[in-house]
Amino acid sequence: MNPFAGKSQTERNKIIAALVLGVLALGSLFFAFGGSIFSKSPKVTVSVSPTPSPSATVPIDPVQKNVPTQTEQNFVYETTPVVYNGVVSGPDPGRNIFAFYEPPPPCGPPTNPCPPPIIKPPTPAPPPPTPEINITAFSPTSVYAGSRGFRLEVTGERMQPDAKIYFSQSELATTFVNSQRMTADVPANFIAGEGPRQIIIQTPDGKKYSQSMTLNVQAPPKPGFQYIGMIARKRSNNDTAYFMDQGRQTPLSARLNDVVGGRFRLVSISADETVFEDVSLGFKHKVPLYRPAPGTSTGAPGRPPTAGENYVPYNPNPNFQVQPGQSIPGIPDNIPRYVPPNANKQTDKKDQDDDDDGDGKP
Repeated sequence: MNPFAGKSQTERNKIIAALVLGVLALGSLFFAFGGSIFSKSPKVTVSVSPTPSPSATVPIDPVQKNVPTQTEQNFVYETTPVVYNGVVSGPDPGRNIFAFYEPPPPCGPPTNPCPPPIIKPPTPAPPPPTPEINITAFSPTSVYAGSRGFRLEVTGERMQPDAKIYFSQSELATTFVNSQRMTADVPANFIAGEGPRQIIIQTPDGKKYSQSMTLNVQAPPKPGFQYIGMIARKRSNNDTAYFMDQGRQTPLSARLNDVVGGRFRLVSISADETVFEDVSLGFKHKVPLYRPAPGTSTGAPGRPPTAGENYVPYNPNPNFQVQPGQSIPGIPDNIPRYVPPNANKQTDKKDQDDDDDGDGKP
């Protein structure tokens, strides 16, 4: 039978190619599996010895294997490439893929009280930077308001030659003595009123400064007595003022240039006020005439009346009685007066005029 009979040239080529491929496939199978496919399976005969005898000698491998040197091992480690065959992944340890989140029941009284809220403490502020200049002391530490200007001396550490002393944020004319001492002149108008004053040392660029210190400007001492009246004479000759001081039962009198209370000199007397000068500090203080309201009490000596008190004239000598016509302007009638022994003696009009003012006129 001719397989090419009645075939076209194209079909013949296909048949030839199929035959060639079949032959090549058979050759590949023979090359891979050898002659075991076409040969018969061999027969194996096993003989069993009833009593095997152990060998007396142990066979020794005659081949000697040399251990590679350290240099050879390092070369293998350095030249052998690392091969990543893939990433082995698995589930997270301890994770249950079948579990789901259940929110807790809402809190509220009385069965499920809510826990107290967690209040986060505020972050503490960073400590202030340490000043470059340190003030250890200054003199004086206090002055009286209204006094004259004074020299301020400041001592400390690490003072700079170009630094200035500031008095309540006002720059002063500063003298640099050394790194531990500086001085400045404080004008009188800087301490006209009482209250604290700030002292600080600072360079013109503001990069180096000291801590703040406080100087106390305190009120000067003032007279603590009341001006209750005066006796005026012609040409202000020998005028006398009367005062009521605390702790005294009788008024005290003073004339011009007298020192009252051991500190205050009387420099002016008038019907409305008196003026005292502090002999230690030089301050002047005005003490106005004490004028209690009509129908109110003058109170105890040395203090004004309190609200609700009835008017009770103060009389340190209850036996003294004011006679008609004996009132003296500016002096309360309840103040006892000195009566000379011969006060009732009758004298002529000329002698009375001479005793009063010495000018002989009525």
